[in-house]
Amino acid sequence: AASKFQAVDTANIELDLESHFVGYEFLEAPAVILAIVHNGATVESAAPGAEVLLILNTTPFYAESGGQVGDRGIIRSGNASFHVTDTFKNGENCLHRGKVVEGKMFLGDTVTAVVDRARRDATILNHSATHLLHAALRSVLGEHVSQRGSLVDSEKLRFDFSHYEAVTNLQMREIEWMVNKEIRRNTLVQTEVMKS
Repeated sequence: AASKFQAVDTANIELDLESHFVGYEFLEAPAVILAIVHNGATVESAAPGAEVLLILNTTPFYAESGGQVGDRGIIRSGNASFHVTDTFKNGENCLHRGKVVEGKMFLGDTVTAVVDRARRDATILNHSATHLLHAALRSVLGEHVSQRGSLVDSEKLRFDFSHYEAVTNLQMREIEWMVNKEIRRNTLVQTEVMKS
C-alpha cells in the first residue's frame, strides 16, 4: 500500500534534484525547499492543512531503507511549520511526507529541519538489535541462516530468516540469552560511511 501511495505522489513529475543527507552527523540542519509536491504535481506553496511532499537540498531525515522506517519530525520556516510523518527515497531525492500545520511553506524557503530525536534513538536501538539477533541465530542454528527481510521502527523489530526446521524452545532461550548478554555489554556503536 505504501509503495502505491508513493507512486501516486510522484507519478507525473520529473525530479532532477538531489538531497544531501547529513543525518548521521546532525539531527537538525538548515535547508532550502527545492520542491513541493501536491497530488503528484509540483506547486509553488502549501497552505495550512495541505498534505504534501517536501524535497530539501539538505536533510537530517533518514529515508526508509533496508526495512528501517523513515524519520519523523518537523520542518520550520519563519512562522510556518510542517509535520513530517514519513521520509522515503525517490532516486536521489529524499521526500518528506507530511502536513503544513501553521503558516505557509514556499518553494525556495530557507527552513530548519528537525528530526524527532527520541524516535530516531529508539529506532537505532532496534536496528542494532537486528544485527545482534542475526549473529545469535547463526551461532545457535548454523551459518546457513540468512536474513530474508525485516522491519525496524521505534517500538519493535521484525526479523525474517530462513532455516530448514522450526526453532525449538531451548534454541529460542539460548538465542535470547545471547542477544541480552550483548545488550548488557553496552558496547559503543559508531556509524561510519564507507566508500563503495
